[in-house]
Amino acid sequence: MVRKVRDIMTDALTTVDAQASVTSAAQVMRDQGIGLVLVTDDGDLMGLVSDRDLVIGAVADGAAPRQTPVARAVRRDLVTVHADEDIEHAAKTMRERSVRQVAVIDDGGPVGLVCLDDPAIEATSGPIVAPTPDVDSGAGPAP
Repeated sequence: MVRKVRDIMTDALTTVDAQASVTSAAQVMRDQGIGLVLVTDDGDLMGLVSDRDLVIGAVADGAAPRQTPVARAVRRDLVTVHADEDIEHAAKTMRERSVRQVAVIDDGGPVGLVCLDDPAIEATSGPIVAPTPDVDSGAGPAP
């Protein structure tokens, strides 16, 4: 039986508004014991941001975390998969796009996340290796 993305996704989503400060996003992560949140702009999914993205995309540049919007650290290229797609498709998408997490959508909105370390993704053929973002080359989080 072919398993679907919805069978393995994490559906405990945490979102922050794009205009929330880097500090408030970091506090949400700390308080909930997570390292990744979805970022929305006027209710629309804008992207993902990890604790590492906050450091690399905002704090490392000397930005004031309390005044800097989390949108500054959001990954530019949001990668999504549909909840009813096969797990193999999600793994292939992650390999092709060199990402460690993908947002899962259904009916146009976010319903979950699939991460690189999920055993079902790891069991698919082929390595999935995401590069370290290089902020100066434009491949990393948005300035």
